[in-house]
Amino acid sequence: MLKLPPGMQVLERGWLSANGIIFVPEGDGPAALVDSGYCTHADQTLALVESALAGRPLALLANTHLHSDHCGGNAALQHRWPGVRTLVPAGEAAAVRAWDEDALSYRPTGQQCPRFACDGVLAAGDTLLLGGRPWQVHAAPGHDPHAVLLWEPRSRVLVAADALWQNGFGVVFPEIEGAHAFADVAATLDLIEALAPAVVVPGHGAVFQDVAAALAIARRRLDGFVQHPARHALHAAKVLVKFKLLEWRQVPRDRLSDWACGVPLLRSLHAGHFADGAPMAAWVQAVVDDLVRVGAAEIAGDRVLDR
Repeated sequence: MLKLPPGMQVLERGWLSANGIIFVPEGDGPAALVDSGYCTHADQTLALVESALAGRPLALLANTHLHSDHCGGNAALQHRWPGVRTLVPAGEAAAVRAWDEDALSYRPTGQQCPRFACDGVLAAGDTLLLGGRPWQVHAAPGHDPHAVLLWEPRSRVLVAADALWQNGFGVVFPEIEGAHAFADVAATLDLIEALAPAVVVPGHGAVFQDVAAALAIARRRLDGFVQHPARHALHAAKVLVKFKLLEWRQVPRDRLSDWACGVPLLRSLHAGHFADGAPMAAWVQAVVDDLVRVGAAEIAGDRVLDR
């Protein structure tokens, strides 16, 4: 049976919004939230958090990393609770303060994130008090170079974000930006194995306990990407297009193609791995067709629908 520390609640959100983790300690201790979902779900995020807090103010907001599906609700939460203290990974603080949408990935991915402020940072070696318990902060590069894990040794609960899911891990974004990061993914998986968590709270999907099985799946997936980088590139392209479909729900096929052809990371993926096979627009159509083939999208007339 899954056992979380007292006062800890996981808000399982799906794929457009990352899971949120609420900490409401006994007594009058400060309430906290880790990760806030995507901006188009901000009203739902506020309703979920307000319900969980049951009248308490939100005192602390922390982000495991700053991809838009993990921090897109930050601005709405800061508006609702102006006194909330917001912590971001140390390597992202300067970009947040300057609101550099290129460094923060929002412009390169073609995604949205309303501007928010940060008050402090999460750095490897820090300890963060959540729900009255000290949680260790560990660096978790790979999916994102600045990402962190949160680890509570007493309960052996790990907030893994997108470093480990029950069936894999998140797209290795540095790889599609031209850096080498598969080794970082492997090192982060090794760290998770060394911590030996009893329970993992992933960034997406259900909380799980069979960590050995999840690590085995992740390592097989990683080995496939290392041996065939184009496989990872195609996976990344499908993830970016699928994310936009999750946001739009349905869209004219031409509009989706125009959007994708203008997204810097999709253009980089095409140029780096697929330019010899087809022009950009034709390649985008092939990506959409592949999503349809696996049941992740549907074509209805001239429109593409999310499934």
